[in-house]
Amino acid sequence: MKAENFFSTQDQAQIAEAVRQVELRTAGEVVVQVVDGSDTYPEGRILAGMVLGGLTALAVTDFWLADNLWLFVPLALGLTAFFGWLVGWLPTLHRFFVHPVRLEGQVAEQALVSFYERGLYKTRGATGVLFFISLFEHKVRVLADKGIYEEISHETLQEYADEVARSVKAGNTAEVLCREIERIGEILAHHFPVAADDTNELANEVRVGR
Repeated sequence: MKAENFFSTQDQAQIAEAVRQVELRTAGEVVVQVVDGSDTYPEGRILAGMVLGGLTALAVTDFWLADNLWLFVPLALGLTAFFGWLVGWLPTLHRFFVHPVRLEGQVAEQALVSFYERGLYKTRGATGVLFFISLFEHKVRVLADKGIYEEISHETLQEYADEVARSVKAGNTAEVLCREIERIGEILAHHFPVAADDTNELANEVRVGR
């Protein structure tokens, strides 16, 4: 599923309304962003190509080519290229060949980049909150500005992100996301109640792509 059609039009409207309702009660500014992935992970395709291509070439050479080394080498190279290309179309297989630490770290890095590129650090009270959904990795990060972290720990916010991440696999992300936005909104409203002169500093609509 691509980021541009991950949420239906109805889903996007529901999420935007959830954000609007939260921001009526708090000075916090909530932004939702969904991306295809946080990296292309070329090393995963290379490793998959080498492993799958090499093993397939070995089996073919052993069973049908009489262990001929001169036939094995070009066959292995060709199959390595083929499987490296193929896993690019098979995200589940591609993820298998990328270390989980690399996936986690790349999503965290891209979420931080997006936080600054999207201007969440510019809010008046340093109260921006980003829900960053990265589909390839099935991971979600919640980042907040320094004003939020003075009152709410990163670990607490990430608990909400983990609930949304589980929903990406389950296929009910919009419903769970709205629920978690509401839950974060309750905390934000307690620590950062809406001011009389509050304005909507960041758009409520779901932001798609990097």
